[in-house]
Amino acid sequence: MKQLFVAVAMALLVGCLKTGGPSADEPGIPLTIKVIGVDGKVIPSAVIRHPEEQERHRVNSYDGTWTASWLIMPDGRELVFERDLLLEFEISAPGYLNKPVVYVMKRRKNSVEIALEKMDFTFEEDELDEPEIGFGVDKPLQPEG
Repeated sequence: MKQLFVAVAMALLVGCLKTGGPSADEPGIPLTIKVIGVDGKVIPSAVIRHPEEQERHRVNSYDGTWTASWLIMPDGRELVFERDLLLEFEISAPGYLNKPVVYVMKRRKNSVEIALEKMDFTFEEDELDEPEIGFGVDKPLQPEG
């Protein structure tokens, strides 16, 4: 009886310590997305989101990857990644252009590398003109009298 208790306690502990990556007992086929810049460097602040989902999934800040084999949609249903399933994602990161991605699941080796382009923050001199803001002081004064 004691051994059964220890086994159940260990299973609960392992479940609590789990990092969220897929395991052999989870449903679906794992998909790994790696987010990099066009220079090939990892973007540690990138997030991945399914269009129907409200939750954003952060990539691993060390290697820029995110792995999952299923998602939970806002209506409570599970979207299990299966062969020939067409998946859509939007990948974004601060300072980079958002990128929509469409991926068709294969039976195995579902790994894709996505390169994001940096936003262009350069402006031409004439684009930086000061806006005209009227404060009511531009009206000519009416002479009293």
